[in-house]
Parts: sequence; C-alpha cells; structure tokens
Amino acid sequence: MFKITALLAICTVALHACQTNATTKQAPVDAAAAAVAPTPPPNATQNMAWIEGGEFTMGTDDKSSYEPERPAHPVKVHGFYMDTTEVTNKQFKTFVEATGYVTIAERKPDWEELKKQLPPGTPKPADELLVPGSLVFSPPSTPVSTDDISQWWQWTPGADWQHPKGPGSTLDGLWDHPVVHVAYDDAMAYAKWAGKRLPTEAEWEFAARGGLVEKRYAWGDQFKPHNRFMANTYQGSFPYRNTADDGYKGTAPVAIYPPNNYGLYDMIGNVWEWTSDYFDADAYKHIDKKVMQDNPQGPSATHTANMYAIERVTKGGSFLCAEDYCVNYRPSARRGTAYDSGASHIGFRCVKDKE
Repeated sequence: MFKITALLAICTVALHACQTNATTKQAPVDAAAAAVAPTPPPNATQNMAWIEGGEFTMGTDDKSSYEPERPAHPVKVHGFYMDTTEVTNKQFKTFVEATGYVTIAERKPDWEELKKQLPPGTPKPADELLVPGSLVFSPPSTPVSTDDISQWWQWTPGADWQHPKGPGSTLDGLWDHPVVHVAYDDAMAYAKWAGKRLPTEAEWEFAARGGLVEKRYAWGDQFKPHNRFMANTYQGSFPYRNTADDGYKGTAPVAIYPPNNYGLYDMIGNVWEWTSDYFDADAYKHIDKKVMQDNPQGPSATHTANMYAIERVTKGGSFLCAEDYCVNYRPSARRGTAYDSGASHIGFRCVKDKE
C-alpha cells in the first residue's frame, strides 16, 4: 500500500493509509479517454482466445492467502474472447499513432483538480514537481524494511510508456514487452479504440485458472513443476537483490512462458493487469456463499479505508512479486490500485463479447 507523501500525492498513486474511515467513491470520467473513437480492426478477435464461460470457485479459503481473497464463493461467467497476451508496446504505439492519445503519465498534473482528491489543507508541491511522470521501480543496494515502499518506488519526472525508466530511456528491444505506466483510463481508451473492453475481475480470474479447480497457481499446486519457471516473478531477496533465475529482472517479452489451458500467456507475473471492477477489500465477506453469483460486475463504487482513494482491481501479480514479500502470483490474488496511476509493473489485456 502506498503512503501519502508529497511526491506520491503528485502522481496520485498513493492516497492510502492516512484515513481510517471507510468511504465509497466513483471515479470521474477522463475526457481524453472518452473522446477516443472505436476503430476495431477487420479481424477484431485476432490473437484472442474464446473463453467458453461456466461456473468456478472464485477467491480462496487458503489460510496462506491475503484477507481480501477470502472466502471462496461460487461464480458463473458468460463466454467472451480474451487477448492471449498482455497489450505490448508495439500495439499501444499503433493506438497512439492512430488517435494522438496522450497518457495520464504524459500530462502535467492540474493542481486545482488534484487537490480535490487530497485531504483538506494538503500543501501545494513545488511547481518543479508538478510535472508529467510516473513511478519507477528503483531497487536499493542494501536490505531495507519492506514496510516502506518509498525505499524502492521513485517518482520519476518524464517516465511514461515510451520512457519506462525516465528521460533518456527508450523502448528499444522492448516492443514485444507489455506496455507499462498506463493508468486505468489509458487502458480503457485503448480497449475502446480496439472495439474491446477490460475484463471484469470474475472474467479475469476464470480465464486465469484455465479450467483448473481450486489450484494455487494457474498451472497447478507446484510453483516450479519439473523445475521449470512458469511465470516472470522475482527471485532473490526483495527488493535489493534480484537473481533473475527466470531470465528477466524486469518485464519479459509476452508469450515467453508456457500458456495456461486456455492458451493465455502471462496471466500470472510479468505485469499486474487492470480489470473493470472497483476495489473493495471486504467485498467477498458480504457475499452469500450459498448463492451462485451470475456474471458479477463488481461493486458500483470503490470502498476503501481511505476516503481519498479511488481504486480498481488489478490481478495477476508482476515481475516484482517475490516469495519473501508479495506472493500475489496466484489467480485468486487481488489488490486495489489507484485508477489514475501507472507504474513500472502495471499493464493490461482486453476482452471482447461475442457478437
């Protein structure tokens, strides 16, 4: 969870942990994203897999899981198409060139709008800090407390999808990697342009499980079956020593690791993926486990302990999920991410309804 500091407030990723009274909020509509016109390609389902839909157990009762994942409950989803891979830098570049879209990380923060989302009395940051940018993973050189994420996340002016590590960095050699530094509205804009949409959390989890029943991982109960890495995660000691035993210290090219039973790649690891659901950490606690949830769309608004946070559900974990820190490389894992924020480890994929 991100803590409020001046810099994190600028990028609006934070807005966590400074308030204790739960509240419900909806996100405002982003004008730039809303203005994107749908222009689906002739074969709109190319590089997508048909997911038949059906019933499954969503969430988990595994005691080693995190509380927002519990309890397990029955869910039914309808059929849909899903991108077989996360949206790549090459694909996102095509979208930007076709539409002229500017991502949130590339826009100068509007203090008058930003302060509406912050606690009353929050001082205005220095003008030189109110510049376009995003959060970049910057590992420390020595062990640090994992209770303080500011030890490895750095607000970096000039960081965006085209410059993933900040000014001077490029996408050379990364065109087939998942696009990162995309906020929820950026992902929505791409999906709209492509004639698609973002998956619900239930659709995402159903697809990630690949037909397996109540397995810990998307491929079974063993993390490394036959000593083979199945996903791009973090090895070593988080956050200062990444041994990259799986071959990658950062994002990996899509479709490098084995697909699940539905032909979907990287549903686990690589980058967290946006879903359309608002996040409520207690959502599952209010569900009647005896009643089948039919194609759930999630809460109507975010419900969080921080009255200033508006969060959407992200799923799947990322290349920063480590055994000694964030064991979120499981289908049931879920977290809330500020809707107007991108970072080095957040991407997305799309789904499409059958016409």
